[in-house]
Order: sequence, then C-alpha cells, then structure tokens
Amino acid sequence: MFDPQRPPQGPSFDQALAQVVGSAVDTLQAGEAVAIQGVEGAVSPMKVVDSVMAAQRSLQSVLAIRDKAVSAYQEVARMAI
Repeated sequence: MFDPQRPPQGPSFDQALAQVVGSAVDTLQAGEAVAIQGVEGAVSPMKVVDSVMAAQRSLQSVLAIRDKAVSAYQEVARMAI
C-alpha cells in the first residue's frame, strides 16, 4: 500500500533512466571499439558479431523507450484541460 509519509524505495525514475541510457552508451562504445579491432584483425569475427549484436539490442531498447516517452507526451498533450 502507498504511504505518502514514507520515502520511496529504490532509484527514482530519472536515476533508472540515466542508468539504462548510460549502460546502452557503454555497450555501443564497446561494440564500436571491437568492430574497429575486428577491422584491424586484432579480434575474431565471432567477437565482432557478438559485440555488434549487443550494441544493436541496446540501441533498439533505447529507441523503444524513446518511442514510449514520445507517445506518452503526445497523449498528455491531447488531454483537455
């Protein structure tokens, strides 16, 4: 049950969102670095594929969150005051 006197447990929405976005950025940067190493021949093609696929999943997740946020904003904007 919600108790307004008690502070909320866990991270706030903005902290959780910042953590997700930060993690996605880290994954994208790691994927880019491994792709560059793959072009140089320093890592195996399998590692390049794994890293690029992880980066793609992270990007798709961030885009899905963005789409939901835009949709929610548009819904609020359509509400009658």
